[in-house]
Amino acid sequence: MIDVEDLIALVRNYNPRTDADLIRRAYDYGLRMHEGQFRHSGEAYFSHPVAVAAILTEQRLDDATIVTALLHDTIEDTRSTYSEVAALFGEDIAELVDGVTKLTNLQLGSSATKQAENFRKLFMAMSKDLRVILVKLADRLHNMRTIRSMRVDKQAQKAHETMEIFAPLAGRMGMQWMREELEDLSFKVLNPEARTSIIRRFVTLQKESGDVIPKITADIRLELEKAGIEADVFGRAKRPYSIWRKMEEKRLSFSRLSDIYGFRIITRTEADCYRVLGVIHQRWRAVPDRFKDYISQPKTNGYRSIHTTVSGRDGKRVEVQIRTRQMHEVAEAGVAAHWSYREGVRAENPFAVDPAEWITTLTERFEEGDHEEFLENVKLEMYSDQVFCFSPKGDVVKLPKGATPIDYAYAIHTRIGDNCVGAKIDGIRVPLWTRLKNGQSVDVITAAGQRPQATWLDIVVTGRAKGAIRKSLREEDRSRFVKLGTELARLAFEHVGRKVTDKALRTAAKALGLTDDTELLARLGSAELTASEVIEALYPELVVAPTETVEPTRAVLGLAADQSFRRANCCQPLPGERIIGITYRGQGVVIHAADCPVLAEFEQQPGRWVDLHWHSGRHAAAYSATLKVTISNDAGVLGRICTLIGQQKANISDLHFVDRKPDFYSLYIEVELRDVEHLHTVLTALEAESDVAQVERYRDLTRKP
Repeated sequence: MIDVEDLIALVRNYNPRTDADLIRRAYDYGLRMHEGQFRHSGEAYFSHPVAVAAILTEQRLDDATIVTALLHDTIEDTRSTYSEVAALFGEDIAELVDGVTKLTNLQLGSSATKQAENFRKLFMAMSKDLRVILVKLADRLHNMRTIRSMRVDKQAQKAHETMEIFAPLAGRMGMQWMREELEDLSFKVLNPEARTSIIRRFVTLQKESGDVIPKITADIRLELEKAGIEADVFGRAKRPYSIWRKMEEKRLSFSRLSDIYGFRIITRTEADCYRVLGVIHQRWRAVPDRFKDYISQPKTNGYRSIHTTVSGRDGKRVEVQIRTRQMHEVAEAGVAAHWSYREGVRAENPFAVDPAEWITTLTERFEEGDHEEFLENVKLEMYSDQVFCFSPKGDVVKLPKGATPIDYAYAIHTRIGDNCVGAKIDGIRVPLWTRLKNGQSVDVITAAGQRPQATWLDIVVTGRAKGAIRKSLREEDRSRFVKLGTELARLAFEHVGRKVTDKALRTAAKALGLTDDTELLARLGSAELTASEVIEALYPELVVAPTETVEPTRAVLGLAADQSFRRANCCQPLPGERIIGITYRGQGVVIHAADCPVLAEFEQQPGRWVDLHWHSGRHAAAYSATLKVTISNDAGVLGRICTLIGQQKANISDLHFVDRKPDFYSLYIEVELRDVEHLHTVLTALEAESDVAQVERYRDLTRKP
């Protein structure tokens, strides 16, 4: 474990004005609080907070962050309290320690809604003070470095969580070195055989061709000296996980994989970066489509550098990164560069991104919408590389890799995205699903009245576009869903002998955590909420537990043991309707709806009448009913109608047209239903569809019973 004076020395290396007494007091307090506690490895537990603090000194962080690292587990794991930490070390440090404690308690690897909710809390904590996540990342890094002392199942759990959440987060914050190490440490746990295989191949390659890194480094330095350019040159082999990922993405064997070596050239000025690029390309052949200029077009996390891949010594491909010293500091520290110190004062780095501004750009668009949508958007923002496109006026638009013209349109303005009907790339009309590439000029074509299509959700990749499209679709469908929800609510309340009122709906909405009764009806109509959930919120004592499905063969009560039955073709009675049976010699009983006009034919034959009723319970969707529907004669309308019926869990058993006009169709659709309530649900859904001019239940009284 690092001694307190050694830790202070690490801080003094970049901050001679450090408050050494504050660090000593925090060290002594943490040591005392964790006394008697041990890690899985058997080491004293306090060795972990000290190691985390040491990692943060590598990023030249302020005293408050170093002290927070020393105390970050005290409130959670010891008898220490927030008020005690605040009294001893100040409110600022207490807030930071409390923030790290809350992040530690978040189950970020959990699933669905819980994970989404915890992600939102994570970003809220980051927005208050970014140093909280810097401590948490250092904490995770040290835990991954010492993970072998944990149980095997815990190792896998932590490694998955690190690979899916913390490594991408570190990368998105510009701390690429930390991302690479976290990924490789996780890779070592999750796929040790693959990692060992990569390392063995490296050893074999070095035996065959020697260590090429010092040779290529010397070649680059020689060329720069000839050109009179002062610069530092560093070379390294890429990490095993980075190589493995490229092999998987490109589906290449190790022998065919190029640029497994990377070189960095650190110059004095920005102008020298471009001079170095010229020297490199004059000496070695550039690989097409492997050049990126992040100096003129920086990444959103502040990263600036020129990337190029060339065919180096013996034809081996190598990646070269060219940047200034200040750019390199940001590339290494990322957002942490905003907090770094040099010679006792906060370092002034013009390329460091303001963390508050960075978090705001990540979260401001996600305030509306549900937790799952927030989670999806955050992951899209965290895990994406970027492409840079130009507007017709020459403005630069930054988008994630794989973005389309629709993403571009929404990046400009929501209204432009909503009204987008087409796009031109470099002056040529292209489909809206075209994937954009670096350097392309994009011109969006709009039309008044155009609205986003549901299919766009499968095309776009940015959280901003997905959120705007979903919002527009919700607003467009809202009136239709409210109308359908109103009818479903009426039927549900009638079913339990209650009357639906505005007050009842408002009360149910409040009980279900919704904003108002309109929101409740909209969710009911869109199937996000069921009628039984609404009834249960108000009258839990009236909710009947689900029963077994009533089979069609025993659906009717009141028959003699030897009597069979069938439904009349004329009125097609459904469970839930009052029914009457008419006996036929040799044919059993034919059941009619009580209001069927055909029953008038049997008024003088009372002996043939049988009083029947439907079995209570949930019936199978096996009872046909005919609907007469008039729809617009437009492309895709019939398909949407059939889909809508299917969404109501009703199966179409027959369909035929009875009238075809230039502007409309009339047709009969036979559907299989559970009961009369199911029929009303289907009718209401169709009535709410804008392309349906008329819909009604059809009874053919000319058909024989």
